[in-house]
Amino acid sequence: MSNLVAIVGRPNVGKSTLFNRLTQTRSAIVDPTAGTTRDRQYGKVDWCGREFSIIDTGGWVVNSDDIFEGEINKQVHVAIEEADVILFVVDAANGVTDLDDHVAQILRRSKKPVILVANKTDIVEAQFNVPEFYSLGLGDPYDISATSGSGTGDLLDIIVKDLPEAADEEHEEHVPRFAIVGRPNAGKSSIINAFIGEDRHIVTDIAGTTRDSIYHRYNKFGFDFYLVDTAGIRKKQKVNEDIEYYSVIRSVRAIENSDVCILLIDATRGIEAQDASIFSLIQRNKKGLVVCVNKWDIAEDKSLQAQKRLEAAIRDRFAPFTDFPIIFGSALTKQRIYKVIETAVDVYRNRSRIIPTSQLNNYMLEVVAETPPPSNKGKFVKIKYVTMLKDSVIPTFVFFCNLPQWVKEPYRRFLENKIRSRWDFHGTPVSIFMREK
Repeated sequence: MSNLVAIVGRPNVGKSTLFNRLTQTRSAIVDPTAGTTRDRQYGKVDWCGREFSIIDTGGWVVNSDDIFEGEINKQVHVAIEEADVILFVVDAANGVTDLDDHVAQILRRSKKPVILVANKTDIVEAQFNVPEFYSLGLGDPYDISATSGSGTGDLLDIIVKDLPEAADEEHEEHVPRFAIVGRPNAGKSSIINAFIGEDRHIVTDIAGTTRDSIYHRYNKFGFDFYLVDTAGIRKKQKVNEDIEYYSVIRSVRAIENSDVCILLIDATRGIEAQDASIFSLIQRNKKGLVVCVNKWDIAEDKSLQAQKRLEAAIRDRFAPFTDFPIIFGSALTKQRIYKVIETAVDVYRNRSRIIPTSQLNNYMLEVVAETPPPSNKGKFVKIKYVTMLKDSVIPTFVFFCNLPQWVKEPYRRFLENKIRSRWDFHGTPVSIFMREK
């Protein structure tokens, strides 16, 4: 397992900026608003041939008006316990504060290697405040500027030197990514906590609690994939904060980078327009789909008839693509949540399913002979051959014919339905192309 480095400190000292600088990404949201980062955010850093994981945490606060204060501080404690090395980031522009002293006391008790990082020294006046931080009793402060990158190379040298030797790991092949998506407060973080069996993500009744897209490696019970918790995606006109705007953008990017999307629908609210919009986003990006109706344990009507009605309503709303699994469960009671994982793995396997050309032609040419494409202006389309592309992201079939331009969308859907009825592509989109022979 790779080494872990945790970034801790009070709010607005530049922890997320430093995280983005070291990982060379924009994974963590950066905003002047205190309390922007709430959950632990993980990333990878590669420096001089050494690779390690790094954790961004929320700012440590006490006696504030932030209702998330207790949960953020709990997450910081978890990060400190997990880490091999801790980066304690302080603001050189402001000097030592009471909160810095409070965090320093916690870090001294942790008995972990601590590197004191004085940030924002690109401000000339701030450089004169750096010696103040010796009073924290954590050794020499290393002055850097996370914004410009000044001093971060020297900081990485120190981090690598303090890291324990990690066992050599084999090269990691592509690991499937399953993104948990849905409207705000649909239970995305709750279901990930239920999957992994720990309170890794902050859960409250307030919509918008999760802001970053957070990856977690799941390798239990013979499975190995990444679970991605995302911020709730709401209508554009309801996104009125810069922070939430960036959260939604990262959720969209998480969908783009995923293999299978697990779309959560709130059973207490039913299918809504925003669920259909998120489904359209998944479809446009050609991702596998598993629909999970969450909070089924508190639905007003839990009868089999109500379940069938809601399932029919979902498929009707998402038509014409209806070949996807729908699972009714509850993150709170863990009802059928492992069925969600098993189904997502099955959908991922369906995305990579390859049909031998001989089997494909034997079946599909017979189907075409029985139901040929409609004639157009007295011209008849003759399909002679079909093959499946081997290197496509999703199952892609190419039909060779004499007049590809005359084959319309309804007949393409007919061919797709016939393929689905013969082979298992449940939950994954299928592409049909016509090419001239």
